[in-house]
Amino acid sequence: MGQLFLNAAGLFAMIFLGYFLKQLKVLSKADGSILSRMILNVTLPAAIILNLADMQIQMDALALILIAVIIAFVQIMTAFFLTKKENDVLRQFSMYCGSGFNIGNFAIPFAQSFYPLGIPLISLFDMGNSIMLAGGTTILIEYLIGKRTVFEPGKIILNLLRSPTFTCYLFMLLIRSFGLSLPQGVIQLVQPIGNANTFLSMFMIGLFLDFRLPKHAAATVGKILSLRYGIGLLLFLCFFFLPLPAFLKPVLCLLVFAPIPLFGVINSVLAGMEEEAVGFVSSISFLISLPLMTLVLILFGLA
Repeated sequence: MGQLFLNAAGLFAMIFLGYFLKQLKVLSKADGSILSRMILNVTLPAAIILNLADMQIQMDALALILIAVIIAFVQIMTAFFLTKKENDVLRQFSMYCGSGFNIGNFAIPFAQSFYPLGIPLISLFDMGNSIMLAGGTTILIEYLIGKRTVFEPGKIILNLLRSPTFTCYLFMLLIRSFGLSLPQGVIQLVQPIGNANTFLSMFMIGLFLDFRLPKHAAATVGKILSLRYGIGLLLFLCFFFLPLPAFLKPVLCLLVFAPIPLFGVINSVLAGMEEEAVGFVSSISFLISLPLMTLVLILFGLA
């Protein structure tokens, strides 16, 4: 238990260091954007290769890909029906920030510190999550509010294939399905790069933290967070009490509390929502998710 709290304190310290250096103007939010590109194109793919190198493919586990898509659909539809009286901008804000999960920049670095054995399963879940974030979510939301009438799966596929993270998932899944392994030399090469992923991801979150919030947006932000984590709690209870395989249950219960994904932030701003409100709700979601996900690990005795 002591090691668990030390790990949690370590992650908080990494986030705080990034935020503190930004406040001192040693670094800026723009540096966070550079780090983000480095993480998405270098350290995260390396961490995926490293953690999936010995993955044993189980047919039950592949269901996580579909489960992630279904959960995103449930989140979007719940937000859609609960915001019927709101204007289109607020409805899109609720659906974008109330759905999907930040797996690559948060859940995987978190698991690297707390639950490394769960990373292969988390990666499968993120394949489904990526399908929605790469375009599935946007297409569904624009259809619901009347902006789109045509379904274009080709755009989703192209976006997925342009993603280094998704292509790494797909490559590792394919070679492990055929019982193939990467040469040990490759693993040794990517190991120090993949090991840097946790620190860089948490440090980047600190650079992006933004606690400026217009007073008129406070109620809206409260509703978004209540919606997101309320749905998360219901999903947690559902997965906790369902007779799921023992290896799937803790992963699903953990991931339903993952924070708002970057795509949700970007699309909310593109939909017309104030950047300060979107930045604030995203920042708070990181600070809420870290203790909640830690508590889930304690509950399952995994930490």
